[in-house]
Amino acid sequence: MKLRYETKQEYEVIIIDEERIDAHNSGDLKEALLHKIEQGNTQLIVHLAQVRFIDSSGLGALLAAYKKINAGHGKLILVHVQAQVLAMFELTRLTQVFDIYAELDDVLAHHG
Repeated sequence: MKLRYETKQEYEVIIIDEERIDAHNSGDLKEALLHKIEQGNTQLIVHLAQVRFIDSSGLGALLAAYKKINAGHGKLILVHVQAQVLAMFELTRLTQVFDIYAELDDVLAHHG
């Protein structure tokens, strides 16, 4: 899985450079997110602008990271979620779990 990392204010931004998060690469995503959390990063933003498709294993990877970071009183926020991907979050009611923002600047203004 192709991932890039940036730091914005107190957040570690994980940019996913893939069009799909599915059974083939969701394990890599989960491992990368959990690794960041174990390193002490408690404020994560997952940038999904490139992602056009996500399946249940991809949702599971994000949810596992959310549960881990939430247990430590951290935050995992999603930004730039494309319409097709957002539809999966809505269908599974995960929009009630995750903080989802249209733009990175919105997160920084709201939480910064």
